[in-house]
Amino acid sequence: SDHMENIYGYLMKYTNLVTGWQYRFFVLNNDAGLLEYFVNEQSRHLKPRGTLQLAGAVISPSDEDSHTFTVNAASGEQYKLRATDAKERQHWVSRLQICTQHHTEAIGKNNPPLKSRSFSLASQGSANSPGVQRRPSQNAVSFFNVGHHRLPAGKRVPIMQPDHLVDVREMMSQAEGQQRDLIRSIECLPVSGHLTSLDQDLLMLKATSMATMNCLNDCFHILQLQHASQQKGSLPAGTTISWLEPKISLANHFKNGAAQNFPAEINKPASVREEQSIAEPCELTREPEEINPDEELEDICDDKEDDLGAVEEQRSVILHLLSQLKLGMDLTRVVLPTFILEKRSLLEMYADFMSHPDLFIAITNGTTPEERMIRFVEYYLTSFHEGRKGAIAKKPYNPIIGETFHCSWRMPKSDVAADAGGNFPAHSPSEHVNLSKDVEGQAELDYYTVKFVAEQVSHHPPVSGFYAECVERKMCVNAHVWTKSKFLGMSIGVTMVGEGILSLLEHGEEYTFSLPCAYARSILTVPWVELGGKVNINCAKTGYSASINFHTKPFYGGKLHRVTGEVKQNATNTVVCRVQGEWNSVLEFTYSNGETKYVDLTKLTVTRKRVRPLEKQGPFESRRLWQHVTESLRDGDIDKATEHKRALEERQRNEERLRAETETPWCTKYFLKDGDGWVYHKPLWKTVSAAQTQQTDTN
Repeated sequence: SDHMENIYGYLMKYTNLVTGWQYRFFVLNNDAGLLEYFVNEQSRHLKPRGTLQLAGAVISPSDEDSHTFTVNAASGEQYKLRATDAKERQHWVSRLQICTQHHTEAIGKNNPPLKSRSFSLASQGSANSPGVQRRPSQNAVSFFNVGHHRLPAGKRVPIMQPDHLVDVREMMSQAEGQQRDLIRSIECLPVSGHLTSLDQDLLMLKATSMATMNCLNDCFHILQLQHASQQKGSLPAGTTISWLEPKISLANHFKNGAAQNFPAEINKPASVREEQSIAEPCELTREPEEINPDEELEDICDDKEDDLGAVEEQRSVILHLLSQLKLGMDLTRVVLPTFILEKRSLLEMYADFMSHPDLFIAITNGTTPEERMIRFVEYYLTSFHEGRKGAIAKKPYNPIIGETFHCSWRMPKSDVAADAGGNFPAHSPSEHVNLSKDVEGQAELDYYTVKFVAEQVSHHPPVSGFYAECVERKMCVNAHVWTKSKFLGMSIGVTMVGEGILSLLEHGEEYTFSLPCAYARSILTVPWVELGGKVNINCAKTGYSASINFHTKPFYGGKLHRVTGEVKQNATNTVVCRVQGEWNSVLEFTYSNGETKYVDLTKLTVTRKRVRPLEKQGPFESRRLWQHVTESLRDGDIDKATEHKRALEERQRNEERLRAETETPWCTKYFLKDGDGWVYHKPLWKTVSAAQTQQTDTN
């Protein structure tokens, strides 16, 4: 009771993207269980600008900084608030949680449990029936008949005995049947009109009903274990009481609330029919295609991604998604809502990591093994800002199996030489190694070409292979990445399992490296992305290695997007370079000679990639494959984008099913399985080795 005092004071409240954060005067009314706010303290005697009922609310400190927290009311309304410091936030959070717990328990004591609760859709009738016609102001929940059957007054509910579990199971089976009927009724509603399957209230009802049934099934599981322990005296050895997987099929419900089946073929857009009618990939040519860089044009596509901002208008869709997830659950087979997608494939995102080809080519210009390792670390750390598009909380398209992406970059040789000395002042540029002609015998040009190809080589698990090379500088990189995503509560984690190898053929060196994890944070408020984890870079031949830490933000204090690292000579354990800063802002490099250099990633020149026009691309090249989804997203038509996206995913499922039935293995086009990894079919080290062998034979 000592902690139940009323408190008040100024907090910052997030309103929307336009208005942003505003100071408001908040009052915690413990007696009424209300959180109220006013424009300022002087207007406290007036009617509050807003009020939240705290009974049943959830108070959550935010993981984006040490000042922010959210109040999620049982009604679905949410306040995102920010205190002046961590201490003040803790004071408000603790007082709000105490008040919330008190009033939630009071409601539980004062309201006996309901005997049953049934939902049924009103009669659909004809198009003119009153059940179908709905006034715009009519609340969607009123469209349902909700019957609350209370027990007669004075009649106590008997204590549940173990032998009553059979009756409970029967009642739950009936409830599950009613819940399935409810979901089916909602999904059968039209996608347009006054009452649709995407209605916010209906999606909320759909989400809460599924969450309730999942919770009841978990509780019933625990009761069964307790019953078994009472009969046997103790739980069987090795038995654990754990949360179960959702009882409701995920695949049938992650559809953004739309009906499962597509409309009749005649009603589909031509582009959707085209997406579904592309032949089985193995019937197409799986022979590798040599892309002529001269056919590629400088990319004029400039799809700037807006941040998601506050997701108020999409909250019901997200709640619908979260209601079916469990902590640690693998999200590989989960279809995420379309509005969180950025307008590029994951394969193109890997290409965007190469947006500084001048720094990539400059690696091999290092005069010593130490300098080359440091240059690779510098290039590696500058690649994430453009590849990840900063900290924007959107995800690229999941590539379908057999999807490919091709591009290239042209970099004037004079720019590489200038950058080698200009961007890296702590190291003098090495003498440029001139090649009279490249491996293919073509005349020397005044620019370098970096070619890139990526392919989705596996669907389950989702594995991508990508390869880039600069023939003139005899350097290439080969990598394979398995993206493993998991639900972590209020965030989603993506682990990049795999390995990359950079080969500098002029020096006979190979550098192995890995990729950090990515996290989408605060998915119910203002989503943002951070990188986390430790990665290592090693060169076995030279004995140099680098250890890089991407730091996730701590609960209290600390900076966002922080990265630290060091480069060592393994034999002597000597640190030759240290790095610190933010991977999407400014990096500071300190070298063994005492010099320090700062790199502002936001000011680095981004070289535009060169891509073939859509009409020259194959049907499984990323931009052509996803063109209708991308166009719909550009137009802001989420429903249309979802339809095109679903058509591609459905086609992939059908093809996978056909291959399973006919026992036909998938045939990759550019990458070959090599142990646990994937290797490009025609890597530069093979070409150079063959050319050297041929030259030796000629001599």
